[in-house]
Amino acid sequence: MKVFVTGATGFVGTAVVQELLANGHQVLGLARSEESANKLIASGAEAHRGDLNDFESLKSGAEISDAVIHLGFVHDFARFEEMCRLDGQVIEAIGEALVGTEKPFLITSGTALFSKDGITTEKDRSVNNPHPRIATENAADAVAAKGVKVAVVRLSPSVHGEGDKIGFVPLAIKIAKEKGISAVIDDGNNFWPAVHRLDAAKLYRLALEKPFETGTRYHAVAEQGIPFKMIATEIAEKLNIPVVSLSTEEAAEHFTWFAHFAKLNNMTSSEETKKSLNWNPQHPTLLEDMKGSAYFSERQ
Repeated sequence: MKVFVTGATGFVGTAVVQELLANGHQVLGLARSEESANKLIASGAEAHRGDLNDFESLKSGAEISDAVIHLGFVHDFARFEEMCRLDGQVIEAIGEALVGTEKPFLITSGTALFSKDGITTEKDRSVNNPHPRIATENAADAVAAKGVKVAVVRLSPSVHGEGDKIGFVPLAIKIAKEKGISAVIDDGNNFWPAVHRLDAAKLYRLALEKPFETGTRYHAVAEQGIPFKMIATEIAEKLNIPVVSLSTEEAAEHFTWFAHFAKLNNMTSSEETKKSLNWNPQHPTLLEDMKGSAYFSERQ
């Protein structure tokens, strides 16, 4: 099938595009620049000029395709709430073009919406969650209510692998370098799930190819929970700096906006996803990637 992909030149998007192409699909990738368009064409995909603020380009891309995978998100954390609202509007715009069709629409969200004791599953919903990113899932449900064939892929807070430049692990490394310590909050006994970008890409392709019930949630989670202190310890060893436990108050000053993610407690299951899609992650774990060359150069 011909698949319209937003975020097609991003860290996860490039992997999804290659996974689709390698399995016989055609890809129409959203490109906001000539550079992005050329990158898509070189990969074997088609380029569709436009961006996430151009709703007409989004609608036309969806209209001329057989399916849509929405991966695009503006990672401007200084305007995070605004960007989350925009994501909801993007989903609604694409949804308008899909009403009355049977075209599958895969929408990207995150397991990080849920920070709690216990394990988050695919059945969990959080409509009244104060986290700004809930706008994505609320918009997905609104589009589904109009009869659009919608499923949501919740990515782990760490989607890792070679080329990860703006994810949570690079941000944690950047803060540690700047501050001279690798910090945890209250001993770092909170958990981050993780998935390798290539395993996540395969999940998107499998979800696209298998009929699903509208409103389905899939969890792109290979490791259901890594203690944050283990991540911080690996960073400390690589940078030759100490691990320091901070109070919640100290962490707010140390991490600033990233404190929410540093204390995220998001143990997450993907058992239903694995079973329904026959998805079996097989690429390196997060700590294996951190011990290798994915995040630290030899001259670190």
